[in-house]
Amino acid sequence: MRSTRLLIDANVLLDVLMKREPFYKDSAIIWKLCETGISEGVVSALTFADIVYVMRKELSPEWIHDTLRKLSMIFRFDDLKAEDLENAAKLCWEDYEDALQYEAAVRNNVDFIITRNAKDYSRGKIDVRTPEEFLAEYQI
Repeated sequence: MRSTRLLIDANVLLDVLMKREPFYKDSAIIWKLCETGISEGVVSALTFADIVYVMRKELSPEWIHDTLRKLSMIFRFDDLKAEDLENAAKLCWEDYEDALQYEAAVRNNVDFIITRNAKDYSRGKIDVRTPEEFLAEYQI
């Protein structure tokens, strides 16, 4: 049986990287589940670009390289595909970036999208949970 496959949204990764309270603890536990193999964490390449954009004022090229290397040891990075662009456009969601993330989740056959912005994915068919909800539901 395969482990639970999770698409991890940028806000969850940023919670840990930036130690954002009150979200840090639950998001860090999601990381730990992926690091230990209890869950498989999938991160789209778009997510890493978003992280760099949000944190751009604090970053050096060395930090970007080191963080990408560390994240790659915990999460499986998924490339953005041309078909994702087309399929996301067909969804006609207000936020195209969320539609791209959703298409990555579909293509990777994830069980859940883990995000703090669940409403962004409410039109999709994949279960969406905040880190807090996921941990409470699975009593982790």
